[in-house]
Amino acid sequence: MNDMSHTAWTPDGETAAKPTEDAIIAAIAAVYDPEIPVNIYELGLIYVIEIADDGAVKVEMTLTAPACPSAQELPEQVRNAVLTVPGVTSCEVETVWDPPWDPSRMTEEARLQLNMF
Repeated sequence: MNDMSHTAWTPDGETAAKPTEDAIIAAIAAVYDPEIPVNIYELGLIYVIEIADDGAVKVEMTLTAPACPSAQELPEQVRNAVLTVPGVTSCEVETVWDPPWDPSRMTEEARLQLNMF
């Protein structure tokens, strides 16, 4: 079984899938900034991922700039992507500005893709 979630067997049967951080990161990595051809996880826009025992997920993210034209749509896209992960019961996405984003938060792959090395 390679669906990036896991279930547990109990005497009452199988329990619901528990979302994993890897599965949530994979879902978030499907979201791209429309102005930059790199996914927002590799851009370093995701600061915190919290997974509660009941499957509720909280994501803290930032944007490349406060005036980012995608300020409304990117958090909603992240929320929708996380909700597709098996076992996720809800998702709250909060946009934070502290610490401010800067290019040093990007992965090496993102810097190479954007020729920023």
